[in-house]
Amino acid sequence: MSAVEPVDSQAGAQQELPFAMVYGQAVMEMPLDLYIPPDALEVFLEAFEGPLDLLLYLIRKQNINILDIPVAEITRQYMGYVELMQSVRLELAAEYLVMAAMLAEIKSRMLLPRAETVEDEEEDPRAELIRRLQEYERFKAAAEGIDGLSRVGRDVVVPKLDAPEARARKLLPDVRLSEILLSMAEVLRRGDMFESHQVSREALSTRERMSDVLERLKGGGFVPFVELFTAEEGRLGVVVTFMAILELVKESLVELVQNEPFAAIHVRARAE
Repeated sequence: MSAVEPVDSQAGAQQELPFAMVYGQAVMEMPLDLYIPPDALEVFLEAFEGPLDLLLYLIRKQNINILDIPVAEITRQYMGYVELMQSVRLELAAEYLVMAAMLAEIKSRMLLPRAETVEDEEEDPRAELIRRLQEYERFKAAAEGIDGLSRVGRDVVVPKLDAPEARARKLLPDVRLSEILLSMAEVLRRGDMFESHQVSREALSTRERMSDVLERLKGGGFVPFVELFTAEEGRLGVVVTFMAILELVKESLVELVQNEPFAAIHVRARAE
C-alpha cells in the first residue's frame, strides 16, 4: 500500500476578508478602543417621515376607518415603535414624543367615564387628530402625484446642442428715390472736379480762314453769306468761318448787306 500524503486543511479554506482597509493596510479584527461619535450613524426611514406618517401607516395596515380610530390599539402599536427605536439607541425626533403624549392624553380622556348630558356637548377627543391625519393624507397623496410626473434629469433627458453663432442682420435704411438722385448728382459733380482735360491744337485756324474769306471776296462783288461755309467741314468748320467773318467785320475789312428784314445776307470786301 502506498502512503497517503497529508492534505493541508487550510489550503482549501476561503481566505478571511479584512474588517477594514486603513491607509492601504488590512485590519483583520475590530479594535477594542474604537470610538464611534454619536452623529457618525444617521438612519433615514423612508417609510415614516414623521409621527403622522407612522400613524397613517398603522391605520392603513389594519384597514381601520380614519374617522373611527381605536385609540387604545393604535397607541399600543405606536409606543411599541418608539420603544423599539429607543432600544437600538437611535435618537428620536421630539415630535415623535409629542405625538406619543397626545395619544396617551386622548386614550385617557376616552377611558374616563362621562355623564350622558356632557357626552352630547363634549367634542370627540379624536377630532383634532383625525383632522391632522386627513390633511396630512391629502398632502402626501399630492406629493406622490407630483413625484410620479416626469422629471428632467431623472426621467427625461433634455438634449443640448450648441446654437450656431448668431449674426446680426443689418437693416437697410429707408431711402427715397429723390434722395438717391441728389446723391448721384453730387457724386457726378465731384467727379467733374477731378476730370482731366486734354487740350489739343485746333485743326482749323481763325486767321487762316480770314485769309480764305478775303481771297474769295477779291472781285469786289457781293457773295451770299451762306456760300462762305463748307458743309463738309462739319460744326467746327461753320464756327471757325463765322468767327472769321465777325473778325473781318470788326476790322472793317468786309461789310454785310441786307436789303430788307429776313432777306438774304450778302458779303463784300470794303474798298481801300
